[in-house]
Amino acid sequence: MTLKKPDPSTLDLSDVDWQVSTFESGGGGNCIRFGRKGEWILISDSHNPDGPPLVFTKKELEAAILGAKDGQFDHLAGLG
Repeated sequence: MTLKKPDPSTLDLSDVDWQVSTFESGGGGNCIRFGRKGEWILISDSHNPDGPPLVFTKKELEAAILGAKDGQFDHLAGLG
């Protein structure tokens, strides 16, 4: 059974422990940040912490990570 993703504006994000990559992203600590709220994986812009996050399932994040490890998105960053 697939649960309907919540509207990000309905989530209480005050207790989310956000994580930012330790790899440099151009200075100023600006990077994509990741968090978890219950079963949902949240991704947002650390430069705009008050903006709404994108909401994903663990399987969606897993597919993205595996694709990145495989180099499928390297061209987006000018790496391939």
